[in-house]
Amino acid sequence: MKKHSFFLIIEDKYQFGLYRTEVSELKVTEEMKQRIQEVLIHDPLFTVVRDTPMEEILYSDSYLAEIIEKKFYSITEVAVWFGISDAKLRYYIKPFKEYIFLDQELTPSTSTVIRLSFLAILKLRMIMLLKDEYRVKGLKELLGIDDVGRVNPRPHFSEETAVTVPDHLGEKVDILSNVLNQMLQTGLFEFKKKDESETQIVVNEDFFKQRLVAFPNDSNEQMEEIKAQTEKLIKDNEILKDQIQDITAHKVKDIAVKLRERHIENVVVSELRAEALSQFESQNKIGLFKKLFYSSTIEKEKEQFVSNYLKVHLYDRLELELADYYQANQLQKVQK
Repeated sequence: MKKHSFFLIIEDKYQFGLYRTEVSELKVTEEMKQRIQEVLIHDPLFTVVRDTPMEEILYSDSYLAEIIEKKFYSITEVAVWFGISDAKLRYYIKPFKEYIFLDQELTPSTSTVIRLSFLAILKLRMIMLLKDEYRVKGLKELLGIDDVGRVNPRPHFSEETAVTVPDHLGEKVDILSNVLNQMLQTGLFEFKKKDESETQIVVNEDFFKQRLVAFPNDSNEQMEEIKAQTEKLIKDNEILKDQIQDITAHKVKDIAVKLRERHIENVVVSELRAEALSQFESQNKIGLFKKLFYSSTIEKEKEQFVSNYLKVHLYDRLELELADYYQANQLQKVQK
């Protein structure tokens, strides 16, 4: 019985030691989780990772038990932690340098040797977690990185998709916005939800009931004038909103027309090319011997024939197809 009790004591101590180790590791993991959340709280990729299975992977990586926040690590060390090659890690660093490395962060990196900080490693890890779903292009869009490599560049639009709002409309919108903000601060007006998608600015009736009873008649008249002016400004704002929506709608229609024209052009080119190849085959009876030993010469002649054929017929054929398209489009508008 004594021997049996002795082994029970040893076993209890052993189990207690394991329990204490697990509690210690759990505490370290929880502290690291809190620290990661602190340093990534404003990170755009972290907002994507949060509340997904990838978030738990980010907190539970084994390298977090080894990493020291104030140290810098080599490409090789981080690649081993991530279970990938050095080359693959460099591949994902290159397009995201502006995001991974902060301008104000002092690192021992040189032009040939890259050293990664704790924050840089976390950013790289999120890139690795999201790469399969978003690819490089999608990640750049999430981070606001343009083709030049700038993070959060100034807004820029292509010629086809840009919607240009006249300058005078933009100025009016700014003026109205400032006026409305100032009026809201007085407490005379309030937001009222008309439905789930629309909110209106209305006069604060309670304010008038409480404050305007003791006002002289002149003040009442002034307040009525302010109320009328405000309602006029709100109407003007709605008109401007409608104008901007009309401009946007017209621009979308223009883009759709351009896309249709491009499609028609591609179809015409394809048809003319097929015609040219057919004519070339009928005009040039090429035997098997020539096909075997002069194939490259034949291909050059064929491409030259097709090119000349397109030059002669493309303009007239395209003009005819576009005229038919515009006529059909006009008929549809008349029917509507």
